[in-house]
Amino acid sequence: MKSRLVASAAISALVLLGATGCTFISPQATKIEYSASDGVNVSDSDGPIDVRNAFIVANEDGSVGNFIGAVVNPTTDTATLTMRVAGVDEPFIVTVPAGKTKSFGTEGEEPLRIIGLDTMPGATIEIHFQSGDGAGTKTEVPVLDGSLPYYSDLVPSAEEPTPMPTDTAAPAPQE
Repeated sequence: MKSRLVASAAISALVLLGATGCTFISPQATKIEYSASDGVNVSDSDGPIDVRNAFIVANEDGSVGNFIGAVVNPTTDTATLTMRVAGVDEPFIVTVPAGKTKSFGTEGEEPLRIIGLDTMPGATIEIHFQSGDGAGTKTEVPVLDGSLPYYSDLVPSAEEPTPMPTDTAAPAPQE
């Protein structure tokens, strides 16, 4: 009778350990870092600038997009970020003052317009982010559409924006 009691206690202990022991080897989900938004976060390990919640809102055919995101400079010096979008010839260069954040597509700031995007909404596109003297970081950035109400006003039109006239043009030289 006593051996049955010891055996049932041992089996109960094994079942309890087997049912709860897997938490000893499984990673905690709350410790896994991820972007809790529609965009992605990019940290250039070689450079001073970080990018937060980066994504692109594209028009219906994916030919034009607006880059949305925040560029953060936590340093005490002005820093420059160069972004090269796959398939687009010209890079985007963003200068951020020391200790400041430059937001695109929010807080009254215009988004960065990408002409020649050639990526349909729902896909991702590779963007190379580089700041400082390092090699930079390549990241797949999501391309979204304006189907969500809070992105509907960020969808670009397919037509090219009209250039703004400047009043800094120098007069033609007189001969």
